[in-house]
Amino acid sequence: MVRPLPTPPAFFTDRRTVFMPLTDIVAPQGIIPALKVKSKKQALAEIAARAATLSGQNERTILDILTQREKLGSTGVGHGVAIPHGKLPRLDRLFGLFARLERPIDFESLDGEPVDLIFLLLAPEGAGADHLKALALIARVLRDPDVARKLRESRDASALYAVITTPSSAAA
Repeated sequence: MVRPLPTPPAFFTDRRTVFMPLTDIVAPQGIIPALKVKSKKQALAEIAARAATLSGQNERTILDILTQREKLGSTGVGHGVAIPHGKLPRLDRLFGLFARLERPIDFESLDGEPVDLIFLLLAPEGAGADHLKALALIARVLRDPDVARKLRESRDASALYAVITTPSSAAA
């Protein structure tokens, strides 16, 4: 018997691992298959605008939170991946958005490599551990070389969504 997915955010735990399906965080509409930007600032503005539309939150607030987080240190985590994130006061659940950039950009990443894969994560102010668990999951998924390769090869939103949300060994 197939059981329905629990409502977001949902964590399934054993003694060692936390599981959260990325379908609880990002919707099919939250995929941008070929974002055309020339800078980190422009990328953050574009994903903030799209996130505002999809989440019902204020675009300026999202951009300000992302910009403030970047001032603490780049969210470019390496290997062409960035995970900009922040907490919003009126958000009621974890919210994600994924963008594959048309061309890599300088994101001041830890390894100095340009970024072409961006996963935005927004969380409610009181999310606490849920926010950190979601960040860890996103990082594990995007760090998987097979997943990253498939994301770079995929050109349409539905294919990207399938790659992002298909459980892999990296997510377990």
